[in-house]
Amino acid sequence: MKKYIYLAFIGLIGLFASCEKEGSKVEMFDNPIAPTIKTLPDLTLLRANATDTLKIVGTPLNPGFVASATYYLEACPSGDGFENKVIVYSGVQDTAIIMTVSDINGALLKKFTADAVSSADFRIRAVMLVDAGTGAWGTSTDPMVYTSEDSTVDITTYGLPRLDLLNSGITQKIESALGDGKYKGFVKLNTANLFTLKNPDTNIEYGGSAGTLVVSGSAITPDGNGWYRLSADITALTYNMEAYMIGLVGSATPNGWGSPDSKMDYDAQSGTWSITTDLVAGEIKFRKNDGWSWNLGGTADKLEHNGANIPVTAGNYTITLTITNETAGSEAGTCTIVKN
Repeated sequence: MKKYIYLAFIGLIGLFASCEKEGSKVEMFDNPIAPTIKTLPDLTLLRANATDTLKIVGTPLNPGFVASATYYLEACPSGDGFENKVIVYSGVQDTAIIMTVSDINGALLKKFTADAVSSADFRIRAVMLVDAGTGAWGTSTDPMVYTSEDSTVDITTYGLPRLDLLNSGITQKIESALGDGKYKGFVKLNTANLFTLKNPDTNIEYGGSAGTLVVSGSAITPDGNGWYRLSADITALTYNMEAYMIGLVGSATPNGWGSPDSKMDYDAQSGTWSITTDLVAGEIKFRKNDGWSWNLGGTADKLEHNGANIPVTAGNYTITLTITNETAGSEAGTCTIVKN
């Protein structure tokens, strides 16, 4: 038996290249053909090759018509069943996912030990939406999800050079993905805790002010309290602090749709943001720095810029957010919302 999908809204026409006009009908396979991984490159990753690009070749989802889908390249320890997965890539690429060695290494370090050989399972997961807001199958609240068969390969990730933050109040660091003297990372700062940066490989300690690093200089004063993206260049002797505070906002949160948001904490190992908090019945979204220029809504499997509000019932929740694209205007991610 064939399934038929009717497109009722002009805004959906772009999803299906085979549709020519509003209200047209497309034919869908009873069993859509899932995406596949055809080839994986050698994943013995080396810092010396950090800027090289690698290609993962696959085939797209085929539901019986030309459709738009979001593809996720996921990895987990072999045999884990993707219970503890990491998203290596997300986007619209399907037949060829091209990434730099440093980007792949950075993603895999969230789940795999550095400088060691590990066995990993990879898969491609495709998420397809027909429209949004109706609650029917194939919509934002009940998306069509199809996954490839697992591909198992050995991987080797490399550890990253780092600068340790001394006296910042907690143990934290920033890292150099390319090993080129340029470091960055998310750090939690407090204006009461002036800090210095120490290179454990050279034992050199850096202080400074106003964006300039000084060897053995005075401790750096944070710009404010909360999470920041801190970058430092030990060759140019410069640094920068950029506020990066991800929070929950919405009618279900203590401050409703106003500020300040309920701030989340960052976990460097998993690369995720999380919060455990009480919510009332209502709706939530994620946003950055209490502003709307960067915000995420939609569904747990597909969060996007200006996406739909997420409904929740009253209770205590642990919410974890994975940001897969942080560029403002095209930000994207996934989340888990667990009632405790």
